[in-house]
Amino acid sequence: MKQKIERVIISGGGTGGHIFPALSIAGALRRRYPDVDILFVGADDRMEMQRVPAAGYPIVGLPVAGFDRKRLWRNFRTLWLLCKSMRKARRTVRDFRPQIAIGVGGYCSGPTLKAAQRLGVPTLIQEQNGYPGVTNKLLGKKARAICVAYEGTERFFPADRIHLTGNPVRASLLDCALTPAEARSRLGFDPERPLVLVVGGSLGATTVNRAIAAGVDAITGAGASLLWQTGRRDTELAAAATAGNPNARATEFISDMDVAYRAADLVVSRAGAGSISELQLLGKATVLVPSPNVTEDHQRKNAMALVARDAAVMVDDADADTQLVPAVTALLADDARRGAMSRAIAAMALPDSADRIVDIAEQIIFNTKQHSDA
Repeated sequence: MKQKIERVIISGGGTGGHIFPALSIAGALRRRYPDVDILFVGADDRMEMQRVPAAGYPIVGLPVAGFDRKRLWRNFRTLWLLCKSMRKARRTVRDFRPQIAIGVGGYCSGPTLKAAQRLGVPTLIQEQNGYPGVTNKLLGKKARAICVAYEGTERFFPADRIHLTGNPVRASLLDCALTPAEARSRLGFDPERPLVLVVGGSLGATTVNRAIAAGVDAITGAGASLLWQTGRRDTELAAAATAGNPNARATEFISDMDVAYRAADLVVSRAGAGSISELQLLGKATVLVPSPNVTEDHQRKNAMALVARDAAVMVDDADADTQLVPAVTALLADDARRGAMSRAIAAMALPDSADRIVDIAEQIIFNTKQHSDA
């Protein structure tokens, strides 16, 4: 009888950078095992509680919250919520009886994988960043496998359990069949003008938005069009900055990211691991502005891995007001450098990441079953 995967827990969330890889892994599991029962575990009141059910999967929410590193007195409640989350995670794992628990990062991933490890369920960590956080470093000691996107993680995890798989990305981004000119037309821009795409995440990036607002005319004056995804925070600022400029458009959210990426000649982005993986697979010349508001400063470390290979330009968040737009206009004027950056970033891509992770999950589950049957 052919072995198969029947029950899997996937835990993580908080941001799209965790949710999209989780859904990609779930999709790869479903393609291989159409009857697999997948249960997500997320954090209450975070975006996964809407995004995961919308994708067709059940989800259990934990009341977990992150630690406040600046106002330590607030962490008494955080510890109480962590204890509640550990109890609920234990009940969830015990009742669902998964063959494996996969953690993709976020507040909820820690309690879920810790509970699974204590109950004897094999665990797999999908570490997206080149510099992992404290939780994954601790979980990695007992994880059966750690799937990573960057080389050099032997400093943090047992070397014999590390697998270089890359980060799963949204499959829809890779399926766009339009040419760049067709994509620009689809978006309502002049197909002959290069397009600068600015993306700052679902909330937006205030520093980036402020710099772009001051430089809209400089970018379009350099002969480019501008598609600017502002996020929720700075819509009024962006509307005022683009008013009356036929070659610039600001929007809170871009629904057709596959078309936007295909249309772009140059991308301005934060340096989250998921975004970088998308840019690698799509081969996009990029200016990265790492967020300073993340643990372990991991976005800067992500960006530096690309800069070291001449695969991206990095502008520090503190310097964005003065350096971001000049970096953009300099690249618009240098077709050769943009082309070289595009080739360099594409060479770093690791395709089929979700399927590679499922391959490893299969090995863990089937080896575990063989040992238990012996």
